[in-house]
Order: sequence, then C-alpha cells, then structure tokens
Amino acid sequence: MGDSSSIQNEDLMAELAIDPDVLERELAAELMGDPLDEIAPDDPEGDALEAVRACDEGLELLKQGHDQRLQGLRVFCEHRDPRAVPLLLPLLDETCPVVRMSAVYALGRNPSLQAVEALLRLLQLDSNAYVRKATAWSLGNYPDAPVLNPLIKALQVDVASVRLWASVSLAEAGSTSPVKADLAAGQLLLSLRIDSEPVVRSNCIWALGRLHDQLVKPRQDEMVEAFVAALLQDRETTVRDEARTALEQLDNPELVDRLQTLLDEGLLI
Repeated sequence: MGDSSSIQNEDLMAELAIDPDVLERELAAELMGDPLDEIAPDDPEGDALEAVRACDEGLELLKQGHDQRLQGLRVFCEHRDPRAVPLLLPLLDETCPVVRMSAVYALGRNPSLQAVEALLRLLQLDSNAYVRKATAWSLGNYPDAPVLNPLIKALQVDVASVRLWASVSLAEAGSTSPVKADLAAGQLLLSLRIDSEPVVRSNCIWALGRLHDQLVKPRQDEMVEAFVAALLQDRETTVRDEARTALEQLDNPELVDRLQTLLDEGLLI
C-alpha cells in the first residue's frame, strides 16, 4: 500500500525506528477479540481488576513522550475506557502517522461522538493509507453517525486496503435502517462486479449478506443474482467460495435447489 507521501512517511518511520507494518499487524491481532468479553468464569473479578489497572497505566502513558504514548495507545486498542477519549482526540492531529493510526484504532475501540468529525476528515484527507485504512475500520463502530456516504466514497476511490475495510464497515453503517441498507447495498453490489481486488469483492459479498434482511425484496433478488454470477463467473476461487457460502447461509430452499441443479449440471465444483 502506498500514497503520494510514502517516501516521506518511510523516512519518518526510519527516524522513529518503528515499522508500521509490524505495528499494524500487532494492532490488528489485538483487535480480533475483546479481552473483556473473554473473562475467565473462574476469576472474573481478577481479570476485570487487571483490565482496570492496565487502563490506569495507559492513561498515564498517554500523557508522556512519544514511545510511552504508543504503549498507551496499544492499551486502548485492547481495552475500553471512556476516560481515554479526551487524551486520544488530540493525537489524531499528530504529525507521526503511526500515532494517528494507533489513535484511530483506539477510538474505534472507544467510540465517542466527539471523534466523528475528525475521523471523517482523516478518511477523506489523510495522506497516509495506513491511517485511512484504520479510519475505515473504526467508522464501522459509529453506525449512527453520518458515516455512510464517506464510506461509500472510500469504497469507490481509495486504495485496496482502505476499500477492504470500507466494505466491512458499510455492513455496520447500513444496518441501522432500510434506507441506509439500500444505499450501502447499491455500492457493494457495484463493487462486487467491478473491483479489481478479490479480497474486496469477497468482503462485499460478506457485507451484503449481513444487510440482506434489511433490504426490500427487489434488492434481495438483485443480491442473490449477483452472488450467483460471482459463483459462476468470478476468476478467483476465494470469491466463488464466499459467494457459495453466502447463498447457503440465506437458508432459502429454492436457492438450495438451484445450487444443486448447478452442481448436477457440472457448473459448480
């Protein structure tokens, strides 16, 4: 992934001795699950107390120098604590893209309406694609904010890694009303047909499946036909597999019969 300021950003990373790829992978791994949702049943109080202590330490780290702030940011990419929000918001304007990226992830874990305007600005204007990618993910945790159209635009025009997360977040942003679901589905269907990246097309299928129940019948039918077309025509196995899974998960007997017919006719492997 790159952008117009990639050379400048790489020089900055070298000065700070921080690899953004490594940090991004670490942050992504931390974001895979919520430790507070996985408290061991035999010692819930102990684990909760440990989380509180981690947050207390993280708050102090956010008030210190660059390296300490990065450690504090990692805490709030893992834990939720509303006390962190006032300290996270100013970091969205930091010159270091790793700090901005980390603050964005942390505000995805700790959503606050105070952050919406700044996050939308970053999604549209930040020169660093890592930051925009983090923002596309984080905005999925703000489904009631005016994030739908910015995410649609990101899915239309941004680099592949940003489009990937914009498609996922559109499932969340579109889930709050049938009108929003229809708008999100319209762009997801278009991107499923034309996007050059298989992982983006796969994510569009996944997101559409999440929106299915919110859609009116004609749009549902359009979605089903788009899945069948992807199943039969997409050049990538991963996309075809995602389409087949999505069709099977709709739990429609007519679709099951249709898939069986395609299988019997040798059109499916």
